[in-house]
Amino acid sequence: MSLSTEEGLTLAIDGDADLLRVRSALRSESQHAGLTLTGETKLVTAGSELARNILRYSTHRQGMVAIERLNRDGRRGVRVVFSDNGPGIADLDQAMLDGFSTGGSLGLGLPGSRRLVDEFAIESGPSGTTVVIAQWSR
Repeated sequence: MSLSTEEGLTLAIDGDADLLRVRSALRSESQHAGLTLTGETKLVTAGSELARNILRYSTHRQGMVAIERLNRDGRRGVRVVFSDNGPGIADLDQAMLDGFSTGGSLGLGLPGSRRLVDEFAIESGPSGTTVVIAQWSR
């Protein structure tokens, strides 16, 4: 299998206005990668939730989003890496269950984001959390 990436875009997250920048960048990169409207909408929705989590749960309401276009065996896609330096997620397995929340929400953000995209990976520890998502053209 052959996987190539195109140079991407990195955005800082440190305030509510950055959520709009992330959504706009995800929409643009999705269109450039040839995702369907449904694929684009799913990626933007999941990405918006994950960016919002950076503001909600990271130590200083700060983090980074790195977006890159992918090409794997002739299929195009978009990979997005969300990272923060927060305290980490104490129980990752529990956090991935529908209805679990430490912030008083409905507890659908992480598991919902996982269901929306083609690929989802999460790592969390005392030095922060990193979530990687990808959506592929059909």
